[in-house]
Amino acid sequence: MSRIGRVERVTGETSVLVEVDLDGTGRYEVSTGVGFFDHMLSQLARHGLFDLTVKTEGDLHIDSHHTIEDTSLALGAAFREALGDKSGIRRFGHASCPLDETLAQVTVDLSGRPYLVHTEPEGMAPMIGPDYDTTMTRHILESFVAQAAVCLHVHVPYGRNAHHIVEAQFKALARALREACEPDPRATGVPSTKGVL
Repeated sequence: MSRIGRVERVTGETSVLVEVDLDGTGRYEVSTGVGFFDHMLSQLARHGLFDLTVKTEGDLHIDSHHTIEDTSLALGAAFREALGDKSGIRRFGHASCPLDETLAQVTVDLSGRPYLVHTEPEGMAPMIGPDYDTTMTRHILESFVAQAAVCLHVHVPYGRNAHHIVEAQFKALARALREACEPDPRATGVPSTKGVL
């Protein structure tokens, strides 16, 4: 059975289409108009082995906030749809990814309950490229978690370069999600004593 989620979100600020296949090969077609954000979504697809399509048109003449936020909300909703009832999955995933001087650690529980813990080094450069505000990383994760209904802990104990700090988080998130979404060959049914997630 295919595990594909497709979400369209249209507001007065943005028009977003997200499609994700959890059992893909890491192919991606991403276009949001925010170059660094596109790069991060591509990392998510490639290292998670998710096939990902993202097409967003937003009010970039104001700034990139609405575009990034609404894309992240749609991405979370698409993941939740693709997971279905979560029968037979591993549920939990963890990954540590270094990127030169930076280390990112991510743990995820596809619990059905949205919760985020996020820490990263203080004093990061405020911008990456012309249109990515580094305070948006936490907001991306908040938005994704809210719609995907997952518990996510992201910790970057050290790092200096803002690009590396953010990219390491997306790579580790990809690997942790990949592990959590994978079918568990020993499991049957929903991995919870409650019987639902």
